[in-house]
Amino acid sequence: MDDAQRLLHRGEPFTGEVTEHLGGKLVSLDVYAEGVQHGPSREWHKDGTLRSEGTVREGLPRGGFREWHSNGTLASRAVFDDDGLTLREDHQWDEDGLPTRRWHLDDHP
Repeated sequence: MDDAQRLLHRGEPFTGEVTEHLGGKLVSLDVYAEGVQHGPSREWHKDGTLRSEGTVREGLPRGGFREWHSNGTLASRAVFDDDGLTLREDHQWDEDGLPTRRWHLDDHP
């Protein structure tokens, strides 16, 4: 990383996919453009099931992000505005799928 928090490869801002493996299995994938996270972001549980996914543009979250419990049940869903700074919705569920949190920006003027 440089002072601007850009990912570098051989001293240059990196463009491409960054993967992380654990025990030979893919556990995360992020896409970068000119050293800044820009594109899909995904993580997997050790058993290969999807753990989380979302999209990052110019280093900021955009649109929907979802996370799953290890049993495959949806754990959370967050929705970000196009500015990447404003959280519009936040929902969470326990491992049985029961809601534990529900929040909408529009409900809080």
